[in-house]
Amino acid sequence: MQQEISLKYGENKFELRIKKDRIKNIITANSVEKVEFDKMISHALKNPIGTKRLSQKMKVGESVTVVISDITRSWQQIDKFLPFLIAELEKGGIKLADITILAATGSHRFHTEKEIQSLLGEEYYGKLNFIDHDANDKKQLEFLGETSFGTPVWINKLALDADRLILTGGIVFHDLAGFAGGRKSILPGIAGYESIMKNHSLSLKKDEGGIKETVTSNNLANNPVNLDMLEAAKMVNVDFIFNVLPDGAGGIAAAVAGDLIKAHEKGCDICRNLFGIQMEEKAELVFASCGGYPKDINLYQGSKSLVNAVQAVKKNGYLVLLSECREGIGHPEVKEIIENYKSNIEREKYLRNNFTISRYTGYLITKEIEDINLILVSELDKKILSSTKIEVVDNLKDALKIVEAAFEELPETYVMPAAANTLPIFKADD
Repeated sequence: MQQEISLKYGENKFELRIKKDRIKNIITANSVEKVEFDKMISHALKNPIGTKRLSQKMKVGESVTVVISDITRSWQQIDKFLPFLIAELEKGGIKLADITILAATGSHRFHTEKEIQSLLGEEYYGKLNFIDHDANDKKQLEFLGETSFGTPVWINKLALDADRLILTGGIVFHDLAGFAGGRKSILPGIAGYESIMKNHSLSLKKDEGGIKETVTSNNLANNPVNLDMLEAAKMVNVDFIFNVLPDGAGGIAAAVAGDLIKAHEKGCDICRNLFGIQMEEKAELVFASCGGYPKDINLYQGSKSLVNAVQAVKKNGYLVLLSECREGIGHPEVKEIIENYKSNIEREKYLRNNFTISRYTGYLITKEIEDINLILVSELDKKILSSTKIEVVDNLKDALKIVEAAFEELPETYVMPAAANTLPIFKADD
């Protein structure tokens, strides 16, 4: 008997049809009590962790900068939670004219007008001052000093000059920082390019040999990338944070608000409980979807799903990853380091001398699949990945043909419908 499983691909989906007895497990988020969106957001704002309510912290006439994530994180439903946040500010005596929305683009591209409208929603588009952070414009930035890791901290002046600073964002597992959210809205979100690159370069071992073991998802305590981000964030006077967590099905599962550190730590605990999937053994074959647009908008974003899904694959096993990549690679430097070098040793040497996040992401993609076989279902041009062992096809049927040819009988398989959010955790990882 066959089982049919829908796997999102961009704004569409593929149907995976596979014998039921060949499915080892469908890896999804742990169940959570569903709460209405409005009630969830209101409860978080009315019950902040480690600090007063936002409305109680405000004073009439103060200027407020609200940092939001960029369009690649639109799963956060910024346009839906923003009215609740602004209502809380207005309750504290803040006027719309005194609120600036600063998009934490980090080193990403700027937004189109259509995307700005999507982020702010009809209620606030054109009524709120919206600014895209520019990491390369020193006129926008102010130098605050260096962290103990040697990172020069350049931060957007709009965050420093405002009377009040509020960070919003989303908490998911993150392959560099351990978890997204919280302090990441400062560095890399609204930091200078030099700051971002130095911080992320802390991921590499001192000598050639790859990525530090402590720089990984679900790890904060001894992760230098996280600790450096936290030091930088502490140099800035953050008044309040508001972070949401996805439910793995296109909605929001939870929200936390309050103190920069305490509220974020609570959110990370929730993330572990929701998306840290305890497992006994890996599989020879894994089918995974990033979860659709925008998580698979480009290969840069799709790499997050790749890193999670790889954890479930046995050595020399196969991973079939669905990542549409309608915007291609995502950054020319990702393409550069993948396409121009034929081995990870060569890529690492180049990366160490010319570090950027995009080059690191390209290196990470090829490094993570050293011991497995990756079949990428994508719109990407095959030529871009020709220097790797990645096989690119444009539909799931062709991917299945490759897998079926590799095995006499299809092995027991894991399926990950939302790989961007679910992280397989094995006993040795605890």
